[in-house]
Amino acid sequence: MIVSRTIGFDQTAVDGEDVYWTEMRPAEGGRYVVVRRTRDGRAEDVTPAPFNARTLVHEYGGGAFAVDRGTVYFSNYADQRLYRQIPGAPPEAITPAGAWRYADGVVDPRRGRIVCVREDHTDPSHEAVNALVSVDLRVPDAGRVLASGNDFYSSPRLSPDGARLAWLQWRHPNMPWDGTEVWVAELGQDGALHRAGRVAGGEAESIFQPEWSPAGVLHFVSDRTGWWNLYRWQAGRVEPLCEMEAEFGAPQWVFGMSTYAFESPERVVCAVRRQGGWWLARLDTAARTLQEIETPYTEIWGVRATRGRAVFGAGSPDSFDAIVRLDLHTGGRDTLRSAAAAAVDPGYLSIPAAIEFPTEGGLTAHAYFYAPRSRDFTAPSGEKPPLLVRSHGGPTGATPATLNLGIQYWTSRGFAVLDVNYGGSTGYGRRYRERLNGQWGIVDVDDCANGARYLAARGLADERRLAIRGGSAGGYTTLCAVTFRSAFTAGASHFGIGDLEVFVRDTHKFESRYLDRLIGPYPERRDLYRARSPIHFVDRISCPLILFQGLEDKIVPPNQAEMMVQAVRAKGLPVAYVPFEGEQHGFRRAENIKRALDAELYFYSRIFGFPLADPVEPVRIDNL
Repeated sequence: MIVSRTIGFDQTAVDGEDVYWTEMRPAEGGRYVVVRRTRDGRAEDVTPAPFNARTLVHEYGGGAFAVDRGTVYFSNYADQRLYRQIPGAPPEAITPAGAWRYADGVVDPRRGRIVCVREDHTDPSHEAVNALVSVDLRVPDAGRVLASGNDFYSSPRLSPDGARLAWLQWRHPNMPWDGTEVWVAELGQDGALHRAGRVAGGEAESIFQPEWSPAGVLHFVSDRTGWWNLYRWQAGRVEPLCEMEAEFGAPQWVFGMSTYAFESPERVVCAVRRQGGWWLARLDTAARTLQEIETPYTEIWGVRATRGRAVFGAGSPDSFDAIVRLDLHTGGRDTLRSAAAAAVDPGYLSIPAAIEFPTEGGLTAHAYFYAPRSRDFTAPSGEKPPLLVRSHGGPTGATPATLNLGIQYWTSRGFAVLDVNYGGSTGYGRRYRERLNGQWGIVDVDDCANGARYLAARGLADERRLAIRGGSAGGYTTLCAVTFRSAFTAGASHFGIGDLEVFVRDTHKFESRYLDRLIGPYPERRDLYRARSPIHFVDRISCPLILFQGLEDKIVPPNQAEMMVQAVRAKGLPVAYVPFEGEQHGFRRAENIKRALDAELYFYSRIFGFPLADPVEPVRIDNL
């Protein structure tokens, strides 16, 4: 069910009465497909095979397509060129072959072009060059530069009359959740930018999602108060619309994110996050009042709106992620597409409970706890379950309380799961997010270890069978936990970082200065990088370890995992390594997703000493 009957969702868009979204299909090798839901209720693929609507700008991508009056423009994964998809015709390239990547486009029909972010890799000896460019829709070209000179750009947005352009920009070492600026410029007849100026933002203020209202008033999200709240800019002044201790924004890891949209000039449909969970609301910008819209969802993203309707992606603890259309007058909801066709019997579902637990420095950390659950089986009397602690990626991110079959895989087999939103996670304000500054590899590890101890002390987990797992940054937290702490008895790292120096030297542009804030400037604080790199302290590794790695990963190169495996093997601890050809940062192919889950389960069965109920292909474990 996890690998062949589920899909992932990415970007959403509305074009007249039609709704568009992107599906990631593991059963098709992880291909991203733009899908259109027409006004008469038909859902149809827009981008044909083998085209893959996925951009690699910032490596993480997002914002891979734009739509205007039925024509879709998308970035194709294989060659990173922009294509035009006219209904009934094959895709047609509108940019030449070359070392350019494109994302986050907006169609400018008045001037016959797309304005988008371009990442230029033509000089491999230097860092990629990011810029805002315009791509002519009539004559294929690589793009005309509109704005350049900053390290990063995103979110180009045209005013309704096409006379002004707003965008975000920022510089190293900031990430977009640290400090960004929103700029506005007038557009001349020739399409060039004139009289550009900064509206808001700076080194210590994160701006998210600039958006023009139908009346031509610029809105955006800012965390200037310590919380991502909604603001507008008019008459040269920035005005708050709804100041509260809640988040109207999210960390911009990918392009094309949207947490709010305009139903009308003075009505905004928005997703709001409080204490880690999302809810939907309507904001009256004239009265500055916020009214909750009742829905069953705990995760909401990709918010779009037209008069009387809203479209968004959503999830809840007991239903699959879905693309939802909401009637704002009646409250009626239509599920346009679900991530899975089959339902899961509630007798196998573990519903998460939000918990808070004490951690270092007299502080409190957050997590979701999933108890083991199966309608068919009961644990032996008096036996406590093994616990699997999950550390999310990012590390600037958050784990949602939505139906995740990757978690239910474990709880339905008798594991308890603790999904930790450690200090540094989003959804709890800037101060909580900044707990990780200078403390990565410490705060996150302490929070995971203290969460495990908290559950064990309350009899909810077996203290002798505490495992930790994570991917990417969560993999780093996992490796640190089994190296620098003694709370866990097994670990599983999925494309995790073992050597921070190797990571900071080898990683891509977007994250190349990320660790300046999380660890310290490099090479000036090389001592910190070495002190927090598990690879240098394998003699301290306290438990068996399994590692999973995509061999085409550009974000965490395979040599990270391979060095850890060699070191743990040399120490004599049980260790397993599962590499995947053709995979990058995160596994997208159905057969590899299945293999990774089964291999990890097999590993725990051997380490913790329990028999498997189902036949599972063994994995080689050295030193067992």
